[in-house]
Amino acid sequence: MTQQTELVTLSAAQMAEAINAGEVSSRDLVEAQLAAIDAAEPSIQAFLQISRDQALQQADDFDARRQSGDVDGLPELAGVPIAVKDMIVTKGIATTAASKILEGWIPPYDATVVRKLKHAGMPILGKTNLDEFAQGSSTEHSAYQTTHNPWDTSRVPGGSGGGSASAVAAFEAPLALGTDTGGSIRQPGALTGTVGVKPTYGGVSRFGAIAMASSLDQIGPVSRTVLDAALLHEVIGGYDERDSTSIPKPLGKLADAAREGQRQDLHGMRVGLVKEIGGEGFQPGVEARFREAVSALEAMGAEVVEVSCPHFSYSLGAYYIIMPSEVSSNLARYDGMRYGLRVMPPEGKAQTAANMMAATREQGFGDEVKRRIILGTYALSAGYYDAWYGSAQKVRTLIIRDFAQAFEQVDVLVSPTSPSTAFKFGEKMDDPLTMYLNDVATIPANLAGVPAMSIPAGLSDDGLPVGFQFFAPQMKDEVMYKPAAALEAALLEQQHGPIWQSMNISWLDGLNK
Repeated sequence: MTQQTELVTLSAAQMAEAINAGEVSSRDLVEAQLAAIDAAEPSIQAFLQISRDQALQQADDFDARRQSGDVDGLPELAGVPIAVKDMIVTKGIATTAASKILEGWIPPYDATVVRKLKHAGMPILGKTNLDEFAQGSSTEHSAYQTTHNPWDTSRVPGGSGGGSASAVAAFEAPLALGTDTGGSIRQPGALTGTVGVKPTYGGVSRFGAIAMASSLDQIGPVSRTVLDAALLHEVIGGYDERDSTSIPKPLGKLADAAREGQRQDLHGMRVGLVKEIGGEGFQPGVEARFREAVSALEAMGAEVVEVSCPHFSYSLGAYYIIMPSEVSSNLARYDGMRYGLRVMPPEGKAQTAANMMAATREQGFGDEVKRRIILGTYALSAGYYDAWYGSAQKVRTLIIRDFAQAFEQVDVLVSPTSPSTAFKFGEKMDDPLTMYLNDVATIPANLAGVPAMSIPAGLSDDGLPVGFQFFAPQMKDEVMYKPAAALEAALLEQQHGPIWQSMNISWLDGLNK
């Protein structure tokens, strides 16, 4: 292996250790990651924008700061590079939400999480691909390109955050940020063999996250290890007065919980198997890996009991009323009047503002976005609001109660993350309802605002990654990091190393020093 290949396959925590030991500089890491991006992108297509010059400058600024000794108070990940989902605004770097309607838009400000990354000295490698406005489960709905799964480039990486997940899985970045509205961090994590975390709603600022469904959206970490996710979560988390939904409470000690979990001692912990998630519709290989992972938790001392959350079975239906209703409202601002794409009506048609807006939205939005706007507008219309949107919100309350009652009995809940492994491109594009079912296990956490995490649970019978999901109570994110890190460590021992050792990463072979 070349030196650069060795660097990019380190975990983010290992990169941070190497920086602190003086073995590498932040610029060394950025140059290695940019070389990996250049090698992988023809096959993976995870990035919409590569901020090469900005990343190198940020690395140089951090290295100069470190050389001067001005690093007191910086987080452990200082100097480690990161990728950012193109749903999160970045000053001076184009942000499109993978939509033609925002093509070429360069924000004049940073999202709070991006500002925190910059303060931490973490260079931003670029912006990753997604389903347009984060609406999809396969990243096939991007207006610009299709991201491929590094495990099999004929398969999807999940969605909407397939770009961030694939970039991390393909060693183009050690870390990434994603957004999770109904599983858009966790489901791609399951399909690409990465760790994906949806923090407690309000635990990470949404200021600067382009809104899809405001009561569901949450920014969170994408990584290759649980500890890396915890360290990144600590960087981006915390109260932000610019976000009216931000919770004014401190984060728990997430990295400490992950490191405690690595000892593989779960005595005294009660784990609840969600009765309603699994069984029919879940691939046998997914179920098999899930049961094996549960046995591993028991072997480490956890008490495992079955827990019923009876209203979870209604979560998919409730979500696909609430989410498009909020999409309809949030995307009304894209009208060609103030910023982004503007398309004038064709000759012979009145050149009015209304016609310009209609022409702009027709050309600017893709089919999936239009579908959800229409569905949401219908659900919010007079005569249907109470029957559809109002009823869905009542179901949401019942799901919140299910979680509360479950957490009176157990410390964490567990389930498979996704019903299947990565599917082929085009396999579900003509059947939106089948595509929506990919989120059946992840949606309840968004409806209730509780934290959830997906970690790799090994490979299914088809040789593709399987995800294992943890849920924890609101504002107790640290509770899920301990068992997740413990399970990760146990599976590493059983598998004799990380699952990516089974992945063909030939694009890294040509990296030079």
